[in-house]
This record gives sequence, C-alpha cells and structure tokens, in this order.
Amino acid sequence: MNDNGPVRRIWLCADDYGISPAVNEAIRALVTQGRLNATSVMVGAPSFSPAEAASLSMLNNGQKRVAIGLHFTLTTPFRPLSQGYRPLKDGMFLSIGSSLITGLLRGFDPQALEVEAVAQMQAFIAAFGRPPDFIDGHQHVHLFPQVRDAVLKVAAEMAPGAWVRQCGRIGPARRRWSDHKALLLDRLSKTFQERAQKFGVPTNPAFAGTYDFRPGADFAAIFPRFLDHLPDGSVVMCHPGFVDAELRRLDPLTTLREREYAFLADDTFPRVLAVHRVALA
Repeated sequence: MNDNGPVRRIWLCADDYGISPAVNEAIRALVTQGRLNATSVMVGAPSFSPAEAASLSMLNNGQKRVAIGLHFTLTTPFRPLSQGYRPLKDGMFLSIGSSLITGLLRGFDPQALEVEAVAQMQAFIAAFGRPPDFIDGHQHVHLFPQVRDAVLKVAAEMAPGAWVRQCGRIGPARRRWSDHKALLLDRLSKTFQERAQKFGVPTNPAFAGTYDFRPGADFAAIFPRFLDHLPDGSVVMCHPGFVDAELRRLDPLTTLREREYAFLADDTFPRVLAVHRVALA
C-alpha cells in the first residue's frame, strides 16, 4: 500500500465490450459513474453493432470519460472478419492453448494474421469514425509469437497515436510465483515490449489484474493488491458485466463479472483508490 507520495493515475480497463448486450450495459453504467476510464471492444463479436458503438461513443460527448480501444480477438468461439484466414477449427479461431502453441511453432500464416488485424482495425474505424485510443487482446493473444508482429505492424500503420497493452508486472508483484498466468504474461510481455520498440509503438509501463477465475474468487479482496507500486500510466484489467444468455453461450467467465461489477459500483471502490493514492487517468 502507498499511503504517501503523489497520486498515481492509472487506466482501469474493462475488457470485452461487445461480447454481449448485458456486458455492454454494465460497462457503460460504470463509465457513467466514473468507475472505469477505459474499455476495449470486440468488433467481431456477434453482439457488437453500430448502435453499441454509438452508445459507447456518446459517453464522451462534452467531455472525455473513457478511452476506447480495440480488443483484438483471435480465439474460439469467435470467427474471423477476413476471408481466407487460417488456421481454423470448425470455422472458428483456435483455442487459446492451441493458439499459443501454434505461435511458438510458427504455424500461423503471417499474411493471414496481418489481413485479419487490418480487418478488425477497419471494423473499429468504421464503427467509431476514428482509430482506437489503444489496442489489447482477448485472452492476451496479441502477445503471442507471430500474432504480436501483425498487431504491432497494423497499430503502427493504422493507429499511429495508439498505445498497445503489454501485460508485464513490475516491482514486488514479479516475485509472486503462485500466479502462473501472470508469470507467463511477464515472459511474453518482455519480448512484446522489445518488438513494440522496434515498431515505434508505445506501451503502458506496468500491468495488473490477473487472478484465478475460480468460482469463489473474492474480487473485492483481490483488487487492492493490483494497485501496489503501479507507476503513472499503468493498466489494471477488469471484466465487469451482467450475465445474459449470449455471455453464457460465448464465455465461461460469467458470475465473476457480476462480482467485479458489484465491487466497482460500490462506494468501497473509490475509498480503496484513495487509500492507495491512485486515481483514474
């Protein structure tokens, strides 16, 4: 806990805008309440539409409330926006595990990856009338070998003002060996940052927000540790939402989204930020 020193400003980013109407509604409600200042959009999700884009964009009318990013998506049960993308399984992207292995073995078609990244970027620009403020990836797929080069190239060419999320921890958080997901992200992010520098694409200085999505996870108890030692400009990832049939159809992360929403909407949340001398950027 940091109980003295200057206030640090962070991005608190709700991933998965577009995955279902109920998740979209919850994210917009938190933005309106000043409890989120960033969200990333799945432009290829069935529930994303021009109307959903307009509803989100309206929150920035008069004042900038929320940074809106592209949530690059490349895992099942979602489908590509581009023609001829490969590899696929049953017409859908590969699973997260198969995608990582395919990247490590350099089994992706580099041109197909770039074409799909362009298609998702074009869909975002068509929906919002501008490039994204930032870019990240569903299930962190943008960090994977081969995928990262396609995403960074398209970011540099089509969204030159955007930053791209790296997911590496800093300081004492790196010594938490029990979080295996975070350890993998640390490793992938080290190379990702090196590649981003080569492409001239800025990244966030630090990242937090991973935890074990077990049914009994207590997000309110977990969240404060995300804030320790974060420098200005860091990203804390979250997944608030309401549950509907579409979310259940597409994603196993359901009731925990409602638990995250409840904490972020509660009056306890701003007090936690204040105690840690953290504010939303």
